[in-house]
Amino acid sequence: MTAEPFLFDEDEGGAFGAAPDDPAEELRALVALTLVPGVGPGRIRALLARFGSAQAALHAPVAALVQVPGIGMQTARRIAAFDDWDAVDAQFERAERVGATLIPAWDERFPPLLRQIYDPPALLWVRGGLTPADDNAVAIVGTRRPTDYGLRTARQFAAALAREGMTVVSGLAYGIDAAAHRGALEGGGRTLAVLGSGVDRIYPSRHERLARAIMTQGALLSEFPLGAAPDAPNFPRRNRLISGLARAVLIVEAYESGGALITARLALEQNREVLAIPGALHNPASAGPNRLIRDSLARLVCSPEDVLEALGLGRAPTVPEPPPPPPLSGLERQLYDALEPEPIHIDVLCERTGLDPSTALVYLLQLEFKGLVRQLAGKQFYRLQ
Repeated sequence: MTAEPFLFDEDEGGAFGAAPDDPAEELRALVALTLVPGVGPGRIRALLARFGSAQAALHAPVAALVQVPGIGMQTARRIAAFDDWDAVDAQFERAERVGATLIPAWDERFPPLLRQIYDPPALLWVRGGLTPADDNAVAIVGTRRPTDYGLRTARQFAAALAREGMTVVSGLAYGIDAAAHRGALEGGGRTLAVLGSGVDRIYPSRHERLARAIMTQGALLSEFPLGAAPDAPNFPRRNRLISGLARAVLIVEAYESGGALITARLALEQNREVLAIPGALHNPASAGPNRLIRDSLARLVCSPEDVLEALGLGRAPTVPEPPPPPPLSGLERQLYDALEPEPIHIDVLCERTGLDPSTALVYLLQLEFKGLVRQLAGKQFYRLQ
């Protein structure tokens, strides 16, 4: 089963619009929209479709805003009245402190599979890094209260799939999620954790060490603002990203109600493959996958090889060759040549290039948009290609 594009045309930039002429200011405006109460990805998508940019939407009069589908009078007034630019700047300052990167939906680094879902996020905050290899991803999810069998199975499947080049996606929760992440790390592969909080608010806090390990072999991702608390309504919402990032969702253990079955339902709506590992009839933790199999909503799998077969992968998927670097301007080339694979502080770059910090930061941002540079906490930068 393959995913089909719904709302996003990659050639045109999709429902979230093409790359803007002034990316830095458009990013600030986009973050501002995410801070307006009641404005989620669907409404941002509608605003961008109507006005062409987040900046234009913020400057639109109430009378024009209420003409946008889904925007009522109260929300329109909130958008038109927004002036908390200190909160917007605080997001970027916080991102710099924790080494988070903002990837808007128009950015070429934005996961292609996520663009295809019905309700893609307007942006992603990322700690760690995304690579083309992450297009070959499988989500492994399940209950927070698994049996020992469930924990072992999740870990073994994740490790085996990671060794075959698959990226493992999950939600960093207790139980099956954590086992899947740990298995992928043990298998020497990549893993992505989608949070129901800001990427700087690790939840549960006991998984801080696991989260740090994930950032070295993958990434933490969230559509929620930095500093956002792990509120209960956030988790069903983030589940659509877990399934949206993956080619298939594997349910290991799940009770008859809970987040894992929500993720399975979302995967079906997104035209993703749903797979399930059967369990003992009298084990309540196996009731969810057993029912999915019984109702022909999930394909029964008994081994990692079954997962690969379901995805049409008889062998390890090959990682695509990185595309050639985009053309660079003179100052972009000067900065790019001064960078190294190891992080370098902005002051050292300025010494090497003779540029002042303000100018250097502008062109480093452009290089980051082109996927050539990454920024870490403390104004340190390194080259990716």
